[in-house]
Amino acid sequence: MTVPGLFTYFDIDRVVTGRPFDEALPEEAERAGAKRIYLIVGGTLSRETDVVERLRLRLRDRLAGVCNRMASHSPIDQVVDAANDARKARADLILTVGGGSVTDGGKLVVLCLGNDVTDMETLRRYSRLGDLKPAAPVIRQIAVPTTLSGGEFNITAGGTDPVRHVKQSYAHPLMVPRAVILDPALTRHTPEWLWLSTGIRAVDHAVEDICSIEPHPYVDGTAAHALTLLDRGLRRTKDDPVDIGARLDCLTGTWLSMIGSMAGVIRGASHGIGHMLGGTADVPHGYTSCIMLPHVLRYNKPVNAAQQLKVSAAFGRRSDDAADAVSGLVGGLGLPQRLRDVGVRREQFREIAEKAMHDRYIPANPRKIAGPGDVVEILEMAW
Repeated sequence: MTVPGLFTYFDIDRVVTGRPFDEALPEEAERAGAKRIYLIVGGTLSRETDVVERLRLRLRDRLAGVCNRMASHSPIDQVVDAANDARKARADLILTVGGGSVTDGGKLVVLCLGNDVTDMETLRRYSRLGDLKPAAPVIRQIAVPTTLSGGEFNITAGGTDPVRHVKQSYAHPLMVPRAVILDPALTRHTPEWLWLSTGIRAVDHAVEDICSIEPHPYVDGTAAHALTLLDRGLRRTKDDPVDIGARLDCLTGTWLSMIGSMAGVIRGASHGIGHMLGGTADVPHGYTSCIMLPHVLRYNKPVNAAQQLKVSAAFGRRSDDAADAVSGLVGGLGLPQRLRDVGVRREQFREIAEKAMHDRYIPANPRKIAGPGDVVEILEMAW
């Protein structure tokens, strides 16, 4: 039987791999016709490395402004501040250098600039749960990721409301960066815990794509190879942090782990619950996957055991449960595996569960989640 399908390539012009970011960037900026580039850079990179200075030397008077104050989970008050600053600087290109929060922050700045957003209340209205649909951004983004969350390959961005303490999703096809530069040498500045844990976030993308209620044959292949590269690359960078080849494996695996987003493959409860753990309990993005993915796999196994076998095979562990293959990798990297290890309290479970029910991935979980009580059951498994 032939099942109709659709694959839509996102509007990413190029992915540059293995070149120094400051060498590749001027070429990409020239292709974009950019004259006034606004840089959003991770705080640690700004304070402790020469990244900004290297860019100043390369871009000279084309560097129109710098923001180094984008906190974890892209707080929307900071997003609005950066957008207002970029507007004042007459920016015609947004450049992000840093982790997932910086990348998502840049995408939200692009949305703000394209829709004349100058305050938080207006930005809230453009979320997927809001009442306004964003217009097509005119100013685009180039992303240089230093972690492995994969947001640079997606048309969506998450922003945390500092008042309501909830993370909301925003989307537009042109929010995806027009170019992505993967420089493994730059990632040596990334703290080990962040590099490894966001690598498990990429693993989460690939695993939930393979296990999706709407799988795609192309994505089954890219996701499986992503898991092979990530398993190998993460273990090697744990053993030897300066192994550039291993870091490029990780970056490439992350890229492949995001192909499912282009195919419209819907993910499940590990992502849905993870969003709320970040926005509500301030759990770092990567840690949410380290903790939740094995337990969601166990919860779902009664309904998708055959798909989970594909996950085990991609890890080279055909005789093991997929949950054990994932938890074995997480444990081998020395990452947390329990909610209590990252400061989540049991009395928060109900709030997390109720908020998770509004996430678009919860209804798509392979095993039906009928209400907050089922989410609490999974959280208890992870406690």
